Amino acid sequence: MSEASPATSLLAGRVSLVTGAAKGLGRATAEAFAREGATVYANDRDVSGMAEWAAALATRYEGSVVVAEFDVRDRDAARATMVRIVREHGRLDVLVNNAGIMRDALIGTVTPELMNDVIGVNVVASMELLQLAAKVMVRHGSGSIINLSSIVGLTGNPGQLVYSATKGAIVAMTRTAAKELGPRGIRVNAIAPGMIDTDMMRSVGPDYLQKYVDHTALGRLGRPEEIAEAAVFLASDRSSFITGQTLVVDGCVNV
Repeated sequence: MSEASPATSLLAGRVSLVTGAAKGLGRATAEAFAREGATVYANDRDVSGMAEWAAALATRYEGSVVVAEFDVRDRDAARATMVRIVREHGRLDVLVNNAGIMRDALIGTVTPELMNDVIGVNVVASMELLQLAAKVMVRHGSGSIINLSSIVGLTGNPGQLVYSATKGAIVAMTRTAAKELGPRGIRVNAIAPGMIDTDMMRSVGPDYLQKYVDHTALGRLGRPEEIAEAAVFLASDRSSFITGQTLVVDGCVNV
């Protein structure tokens, strides 16, 4: 694992919400945001151990992490968290729609339950949170919304009919939201990671991982911190004229 980048206060004073932050990409993103000076509401439906992690970050970084427990599929709970953020800070500057699930099945074996679960978390919940965040951001005429897609949302992948469809939907949602919210000062972008070294990705098995690495120009898996740095860039003023884009972070894969 790489060492953390030095703090540059790119997000000083900003208030953010990162979903799915208990582990993996969400956790790395929340930590990178805190390093850059943001107040981060770190969400997950299972927050076991997150309080200790948040307390430890407070001793290391300029920013802070506030644990926000709710299931992203629960619109009332999501709305209550948004109300809490506004009550405590008066604004929301950044939303990172990271929470997602991956359940694979070959065509002909995809069940309605699988479709409903994956679409419900990866697409419907992201749309709901985008709408909630936009309502807060328009009051101040600024904000950055970052949606997590995937390289398979652009290229497709055997066995991932539903997952790839949801990640393709994120790309389309991002482009449309950017066009609608741009005149209100809100930027909307997506990140499409390749194969990143997380528990979710390792669940596909070592053979598939090696096949992916063998077809990646950089010859390795990506690190969660590398996706987090892309999110910091898109959340900061360094990307002030970038909206409606999908940033691919995949080490140049060819599969």
